[in-house]
Parts: sequence; C-alpha cells; structure tokens
Amino acid sequence: MTSRAPAGFDARVDVRAKVEAAVAAVRARTALRPEVALVLGSGLGSFADTLGGPAGQVAIPYPEIPGMPVSGVVGHAGRLVLGEVEGTVAVAMQGRVHLYEGHEPADVVFGLRVMLALGARTVVVTNAAGASNPALEAGDLMLLDDHLNLTGRTPLLGPNDDSVGPRFPDMSEAYDLGLRTAARRVAARLGIPLRSGVYAGLLGPSYETPAEIRMLHRLGADAVGMSTVLETITARHAGARVLGISCITNKGAGLTPPSRAADGSSRPHVLSHAEVQETADRVRDAFVGLLRGLLSEIGGGRA
Repeated sequence: MTSRAPAGFDARVDVRAKVEAAVAAVRARTALRPEVALVLGSGLGSFADTLGGPAGQVAIPYPEIPGMPVSGVVGHAGRLVLGEVEGTVAVAMQGRVHLYEGHEPADVVFGLRVMLALGARTVVVTNAAGASNPALEAGDLMLLDDHLNLTGRTPLLGPNDDSVGPRFPDMSEAYDLGLRTAARRVAARLGIPLRSGVYAGLLGPSYETPAEIRMLHRLGADAVGMSTVLETITARHAGARVLGISCITNKGAGLTPPSRAADGSSRPHVLSHAEVQETADRVRDAFVGLLRGLLSEIGGGRA
C-alpha cells in the first residue's frame, strides 16, 4: 500500500516547523549563541562535559527537545550540551541516532539542523571507525579528507528548502581545508599523532566482512563507519564549514591476524561494540586535547 502525504503538505515547511519548535525549547533554557556545533560519536561524548564558561553549562536531555530523536545505542548519552570552551561558545550533541536504528535521514540530521539554526556555522563531526587501510591502527585519530556515502540515502531527498541551501550543493570540499590545516597545527603543537584519509559511511549495523573491507580499501576508503556522511551533507547544504575526525577503534575484518586456540586451531578476531568503546576511552585525553586546541583556534580567528 502506498502512503500519500496530506493535501497541501510540504516537507520543507514541516521540517522547518519542527526545527523552529526545537530551537525555541533550547532558547527557553539558555541565551548562549553557539559558534561551533559538535557531533560526538560512540565513546567520544565525554568532551561535552568540558563545556562551561562564565554562563556555566546547559545540558538538555533529548526527550525534553520537541522532535529530537533518541538513540538506543550504548555510548550515546543523548543530551544537547551548550557552553564555552577556550573562548568559543559551542553546542554539542552528546550522542547521535543512526539509520540502522530505523530512523529516516531527516531524523538522523535533525539535531544538526537544530544546532545550525541556533547559529553554529562551523561543524565538527566525530565518529568511531574501523580501519579498511591496513596502515591504520586502533587508537589512531584520523582527519577526514573526504568521504564515500555508501548508505544509499541522503537527507536532501524531496523538496529543497531554498532558504537553507541550494538544490544541488557542491561537495568538492566537503571537509574544510582551513579547518584541517588548523587541526594539524594543533596536533603538532600538542604532540598528538594525526592521520588523514577517506571515510566510507555504510548503513550497518553489522560489521563488514573481510571481502567488503578489501573492496572498500580498493575503492579508496581508509576507514569505515555507520554515521557522519549524512550530517556532512546537511552542513554543507546549509553553507557551514565541516571538520571530520575519526577515532580508529579497530582494524576491519580480516586485517587482524587470527588467534590460536589451545587445540592449535585458528580463530578469527571477533569485532564488538565493547572494543569500540574501550579504544575510544583509551584515546579520550588526546581527543579532548585536540578539540580544545581546535576550538581555541576557531575562537581566536585562526581557523
């Protein structure tokens, strides 16, 4: 059975109305006007706890924001946090929702649209990712130079809202060169190793097979995950600058040598979400230091 939209329904108006209601709810709680929006992925949400400043920190659980979808994935706290760090007012999504949870693309990017409507014009999007490039190791931080959207979905499907951005947004520099340069400068100053590469966004939720990891590497992907690409498309459509950072939490299937059992047989390395969280916890200090330094650069007009 084919569903039909009600007569007079306009998806652009519906999305705009939902975003405006969410923004009103946030502004009823704080007068802070963020310059930077942060989307914090699996195990990386602790950075939001560092936001503070003279006005203090404002943390709003997603269920208290009209229209805000809630993630059921472990490691995603589900709060919108506003505050100041290194002289820059920021708003952070402490956790995100994903396509594989059954959400539509519009739901996946709803929180980002709210943060952009609050005033943020620079977006830092982070994720936990598996390595498809054998040269990457668990614990590496990787700047996104580009991405492959292999989800088969886009948040721009349907009528375009010309007041937000063009029908056909340019993606030739999805990840801002100036922000990447600033991130490398901060990493060098802090002594934090920082890799760079191409991120492939897949639907999930199953991890990739060894054959899929080999395919992705041949396609040019250095890391693979289940988020980020839709958010980047949304931000660029709205004219915001984007910086992407992956925490490499594991090598992709087939890239870790098998272990030997007591009977002499080999066992393939088994991937798990617990491993993702454990690695993210291990690199937390470096990740927080990099973000704080980057926000200092943005606040000082150097990025």
